[in-house]
Amino acid sequence: MEKAIKHLDIFELCKQNGVKMTAQRTVIADVINTSKDHPDVEKIYERAHRRNRSISLATVYRTVKLFEDAKAIIKHDFKFGEEKARYEAVTKWEHNHLIDIMSGEVVEFQNPGFEKLSKRIADKMGYKVIGYKLELFAVKEACKKIK
Repeated sequence: MEKAIKHLDIFELCKQNGVKMTAQRTVIADVINTSKDHPDVEKIYERAHRRNRSISLATVYRTVKLFEDAKAIIKHDFKFGEEKARYEAVTKWEHNHLIDIMSGEVVEFQNPGFEKLSKRIADKMGYKVIGYKLELFAVKEACKKIK
């Protein structure tokens, strides 16, 4: 049975790791917590700045790094298209990403079959899997004419 992909709460993770939550950090954490689209720093800034005009782009960069160091968010470097780092809240279970190369949309999914295969491969070679990352780059069915 597939486990549900559950993003953990950035506020709680920061609290557990001793990160002080200022008003600006709270807004930025909420923006990331409620995002469904793996935003880059500029998108996080646009959304946060709409809620609190005192938030600068530099504040977002510093806060994202702080959250990343506190293991509250995950940085993704999807190496296709814009190649901007994108972020999401930490998740409880391993999951994978399918990136639409035309729109930049990121779709999360799990693949228990791949998880089992990776463990078998590692076991055979004398290793233990501690994590994995699978990224698929794709186009929608309607775009199949693109070669």
